Amino acid sequence: MPIHDYRCNTCQAEFELLVRSSTVPACPQCASTALDRLVSLTAPQGTSKATIAAGRRAAAKEGHFSHYSAAERAKARG
Repeated sequence: MPIHDYRCNTCQAEFELLVRSSTVPACPQCASTALDRLVSLTAPQGTSKATIAAGRRAAAKEGHFSHYSAAERAKARG
């Protein structure tokens, strides 16, 4: 089952979905099936400290803290 990137034509949300060939993908925010499949990056674009920090800031902005340590979660929320 491949992971595809999508953009919703209704609410403009961008997201990834693990999709089976028999599944019709739907937007997780508005449940619309009017989606555009985006070109996905095949590999991480770098592992520099700045790139990692930018990724963590973006994840924190969206509320994703599951891969942070307890100290990092407290610092990001504070």
